[in-house]
Amino acid sequence: MAESGTANGAGDRDRLNADLNVCARWPEHAAYFSRWHRDSQVARTRTRVMQDLGYGRWRGERMDVFPVAGARAAPVVVFLHGGAWQARDKSDVAFLAPPLVARGIGFVAVNYDLAPRVRIRHMVHQVRRAVSVLHAQGSRWGFDSQRIFVAGHEAGGHLAVNALNPSSPVDSGLPPGAVAGGLSLSGIYDLDPIRLSYQQATLDLTEDDVHALSPARNLPESAGPLLLAVGADETDVFRRQQAAFLAAWQAAGLRGHGMELTGRHHFDALDALAEPEHPLFQALVDLVAHDSIA
Repeated sequence: MAESGTANGAGDRDRLNADLNVCARWPEHAAYFSRWHRDSQVARTRTRVMQDLGYGRWRGERMDVFPVAGARAAPVVVFLHGGAWQARDKSDVAFLAPPLVARGIGFVAVNYDLAPRVRIRHMVHQVRRAVSVLHAQGSRWGFDSQRIFVAGHEAGGHLAVNALNPSSPVDSGLPPGAVAGGLSLSGIYDLDPIRLSYQQATLDLTEDDVHALSPARNLPESAGPLLLAVGADETDVFRRQQAAFLAAWQAAGLRGHGMELTGRHHFDALDALAEPEHPLFQALVDLVAHDSIA
């Protein structure tokens, strides 16, 4: 699934940059960020949470744990925020926790260090290490180590799929089969367009990075079920990436299902995961509770 042809000329590169510059495409993004932050503050006051637990020694290696009251072996969703590998924070996705916890599903929001301080390879390593810690120690928070699911939005979606792959070239001590399944929302699955875009100035991707860290170029022999979702009103690059990756995933004999979210774009697609009546939320619950994807 190489999309390098997306930016063969100046016009193609301009279109790619426009597709990836989602903040320019939706100038109302700041209102979403403010609401997510505000709603997350409320969620932390109304839902039991243990904040800023360390899973390593780096500054960004912190997680917020939302357990299920009284549970001894609850499934858990490990969520990775978006922000083009350069921005945002776990504190802004806590609003996703309450509806899941109410259904007996734990929630863990994970931070990772950002570019330009670290490269994407380091972020992949950090996320896999966070999952390793939860797999080894999750029982202290009432989690079932056999029912860990990874999910993420945008850059977090890319990192989530890398965590789902038991044969990732990035070693972190994550045991094979430690991740039961995953969800990626508006994810990036081939990093070559990123390398060819304006984001390269900060991310500094090499060709080796593209090959090693692109889920589309490292399909596992086996993995848990994967749910992919993208807003129907998203820009072309995100919809193309999902369609191509889903086809490759399924062609490899892996369980996968794709969803296009009617009337949703890059930002309000994330809101769907906090809306119990939305098909995406229901699909995530089905995946976690019943190992079921449509």
